[in-house]
Amino acid sequence: MDVDLFKDVIVPVVGGLGIFLLGLEFMEKGIQSLSANKMRDLLSKMAGTPLRGVFAGTIITGVIQSSTAMTVMTVGLVNASVLSLRGAIGVIMGANIGTTLGNGLIALPLGPIGLLCAGVFATMYCFAKSDKTKSIALASMGFSLIFYGLNLLTGGLKPLRNMPQVMDLISGLDSSTIVGVLTCALIAALVTALIHSSSATIGIVMGLGASGVLDWQTAIAFAIGADLGTTITSWIASLNLSKNAKRTAYAHIMFNAVGVSVVLALFFPAITVLTWVMGFFGGDPGVPVITDGQETFPLVPVAVGLFSIFFNIFNVVIMFPFVNQMERFLLRIGHTSEEDLEDYTQPRYLDRAALADYGRAVPLMQAESARLMHGAAVFLDIARGKPDVPKDPGEHYAAVDALAREIREYSAHLFRNDLDRDQMNLVASMIEEVDFTGSLAETLNQIARRVKRERYSDAGNAFVETALGRLESTLHLLEGPETPQPHVERDGSQLAAFEAVRWGVIDSAEVPANEKGAIIALLGSIERAEGLVARVLAERASLDRDIAALIRPGRAASGKVDHLSAHPGAHLA
Repeated sequence: MDVDLFKDVIVPVVGGLGIFLLGLEFMEKGIQSLSANKMRDLLSKMAGTPLRGVFAGTIITGVIQSSTAMTVMTVGLVNASVLSLRGAIGVIMGANIGTTLGNGLIALPLGPIGLLCAGVFATMYCFAKSDKTKSIALASMGFSLIFYGLNLLTGGLKPLRNMPQVMDLISGLDSSTIVGVLTCALIAALVTALIHSSSATIGIVMGLGASGVLDWQTAIAFAIGADLGTTITSWIASLNLSKNAKRTAYAHIMFNAVGVSVVLALFFPAITVLTWVMGFFGGDPGVPVITDGQETFPLVPVAVGLFSIFFNIFNVVIMFPFVNQMERFLLRIGHTSEEDLEDYTQPRYLDRAALADYGRAVPLMQAESARLMHGAAVFLDIARGKPDVPKDPGEHYAAVDALAREIREYSAHLFRNDLDRDQMNLVASMIEEVDFTGSLAETLNQIARRVKRERYSDAGNAFVETALGRLESTLHLLEGPETPQPHVERDGSQLAAFEAVRWGVIDSAEVPANEKGAIIALLGSIERAEGLVARVLAERASLDRDIAALIRPGRAASGKVDHLSAHPGAHLA
């Protein structure tokens, strides 16, 4: 039978692959526009531990149907200090399982139905009025186009079996030897790295297998390599990000590389097991079925889909017990003395199990709030150039801000109907204190950045050191979670002293004119920081924080003192 290379092969293969990739893109965009922010928030809340990360990665990737998008999202969350490296390792493991759900669906023979459904959903998309309906129609249209594109691709590949040149080339890619299996896996890894989609590679392999161009065992070998090639995208996404974000990408590479190595070593026993399993799904995938007078192999996509699912689950099973070792190894990559500093991205005291016990949960929240305050005070050490402090104020602020969010989220669970007003009043007061502390951290971050980026003369530096020393003394009043401290009153003498520093800068002949504006702005930030310290102390003094008294039954409600009235100095914040 003569084969028209352009009409019978090139057109359907190129067109089918394009439609397949377009379907993946439409489905991903539609689903992400519906739920990307929700999924990101859900991931940041769910993936606190490696086990929870596996479940979160599986579920969310199963919904958005893109392990690439999932791993890039994970790298971004780690870079923003929302997700820990330990939790991210679990998410990446789960993402590999979640993406195989789509591979299993792709194996279904739904080509003609896919075109019909794509037309219906495309019409819906064109006439939809709401953004939500458009997103649903776009995702559904993409899902349908995946099947139709794969159907076209498979049809275009069938004539290759009648072309001796192609079959001679393909015959060199067999899986009868371990060298052949490795060659197929490496080729698939390269293709996946180029097109940034393991699903697309799997789709191509399924098409080649279903048309009989590749035997089913060779198609399995190609599917293994696709998992290795997909790691390139997360690595590229992490290049300009933080060390932990890079380590998250390395975790993805390590997990997939180790898993692929183990499965390649066990390739032939795995094929034996898969042959037995396929008996429950229709029989031997190597047996052809005559369709329209041509031999087809409809069970090859099923075999590839099943292998992909079990392969990734197997990888998680063998790698999950070594999460701690993976984390320790990854933390040594690019390690510096700065990383031995306190990690403020994760809470130390907020025990979720204690939330049911008000008497236990509140002291834990107080201890974490004190730790947040200590993290905020580190900015002053950065500004004064002390040793063993974070080098980048921006990264440290992201960590402190993440901790403040964790405390607020934890405290929200303490508002329960079984608590009296005094108990809930204390929780509300502590939330306000955390909010003031967060604002203080933001101001101190601004002070640190201004001091680090400016170069002052000796005269100018003397004024800066005087103001920073004054601020350090004020911050010492906040030591401890509930330490009784005298309230910071912004009386006339203190304001006069601060004003004297300001006028000293203005009147100084030794301070260059180009420095005076920067120093005056810095003094303004320091004054705001002192005002926020006053706010925190006033909040602490606004009510009785005796937890033991609050949890005794029959305690009379005392109400909250109007601390802004009782402490007029706080108004200056």
